[in-house]
Amino acid sequence: MSNTSAGTPGRQERTYRTNAVVLRTYKSGEADRIVVLMTEAEGKVRAIAKGARKSKRTAALLDSLGHIDVQMYRGKGDLDTVTQVQSVDSFSAIRSDLDRFTRAASFVEAVDHVTPDREPHEQMYRMLVGALRTVDGENHTLTSAGFFLKLLALEGLEPVLDRCVSCGDTEGLVSFDPVNCGTRCSSCRSGIPLSDEGIRICRLILTGGLAAALRLPDSPVLADVNHLATTMFEHQTERRLKSLSTI
Repeated sequence: MSNTSAGTPGRQERTYRTNAVVLRTYKSGEADRIVVLMTEAEGKVRAIAKGARKSKRTAALLDSLGHIDVQMYRGKGDLDTVTQVQSVDSFSAIRSDLDRFTRAASFVEAVDHVTPDREPHEQMYRMLVGALRTVDGENHTLTSAGFFLKLLALEGLEPVLDRCVSCGDTEGLVSFDPVNCGTRCSSCRSGIPLSDEGIRICRLILTGGLAAALRLPDSPVLADVNHLATTMFEHQTERRLKSLSTI
């Protein structure tokens, strides 16, 4: 659901309503809370929820990883004001399982990092919601790889997987260079060892085959691909994912 109130042409209405994912939250004053939201309609938005810490219901809805339907009032500065909020997805499995929670937390941290404020990006929002719903459901091993590879592609940072990034050779690709974001051949090998199957899975994910990848049986190769995708994201964005630091 996304709805920006209609009004006089050329004027932006002060009150709007949209679905959103809570990326992070922190205290403000004695009872308020600041929330950073990835919204469907407005992109990344910062807002203040007045008195939120005095209401258990509101505090729970506005906790990190919440998927909500929220109404807000546009502020004159950087902060909007939350006026109404209700749940869209509870993500109960994520909140009750450490592995799921860690994966989901890394997704919202990544989106928070790469998304500028106030730039509508519905595709990013939908990709994040889809990933969270997948983690809350089957939580396949490749969910993380799928998310980070797709996120890099969305940001114009898709890896080179069909040739050596050093010499251009298309045969005998044996490793992945996270600095140059591409595979290397046996003569130029450096970086992370990567099998033919690992390369095939990465290509599958990036060419529209994520659903098929998520049906693959668990194996050590899938864990390698997950590690590769996470490392790739951290190198290309120059940011260590704090949510994964305890793993």
